Amino acid sequence: MIYLSQKKFKKDKKSYPVSIGQFGKIINILKKNNCKKVLFAGKVLKPNFSKLKLDLKGIYYIPRIIKASKLGDAAILKEIIKILNQQKITTVSSISFNPELSLRKGNYSKVKPNNEDKKDITKAITTLNKLGKYNFSQGTVVRNKKVVAIESSVGTERMLKKCKSKKFRNTGVLVKFPKKKQDLRVDLPTIGLKTLKQCKVAGLKGIALKSKQNVFLDKSKCVNFANKNKMFITVK
Repeated sequence: MIYLSQKKFKKDKKSYPVSIGQFGKIINILKKNNCKKVLFAGKVLKPNFSKLKLDLKGIYYIPRIIKASKLGDAAILKEIIKILNQQKITTVSSISFNPELSLRKGNYSKVKPNNEDKKDITKAITTLNKLGKYNFSQGTVVRNKKVVAIESSVGTERMLKKCKSKKFRNTGVLVKFPKKKQDLRVDLPTIGLKTLKQCKVAGLKGIALKSKQNVFLDKSKCVNFANKNKMFITVK
């Protein structure tokens, strides 16, 4: 396991802390352990390039990463995948080994979207589809067929806090779909119990995801929470 955090897996003998700029070290670790396939797990934050720790290969590759960063986070990941591919290292889907983390098409709660909810979902999907291919937005909130918010680089939680309404309760939907033309091997939209609770506080009625293109954590807890609070979880 190669990780960017300096503490989380410190006691694991098979883990290696690195800087995202240490491409030489990353590639050497993978080849030393005969790794021909990799997957990305967790969120990859846009780095502060001026403070990155670089090795020789990092110095060589970093101009490509910086250039890609101007197009958005998705472009950074695509460029890293290209670099690994040049080293004959293939990137596989983040849910290759645990497909049960991704929900298929269907409704997972007792409450189902009504006609008004469906209109909100359609409006949200259309809005996300119109965004540029390198836009970082994976989510949007629609209430009463009006776009309330579109996810920015600060993430879903901050967006949901802005959507809190005293006027509306149990109305509106959060839709989380992959970015337009996103590489589905990395950075899939992730939903968990924390997201459900934030939607409840924001006064939303439910969440909509795209079939097999999501990471859904704490499934049973999320479904129980949705049922208890008369919310819906639906997958298109």
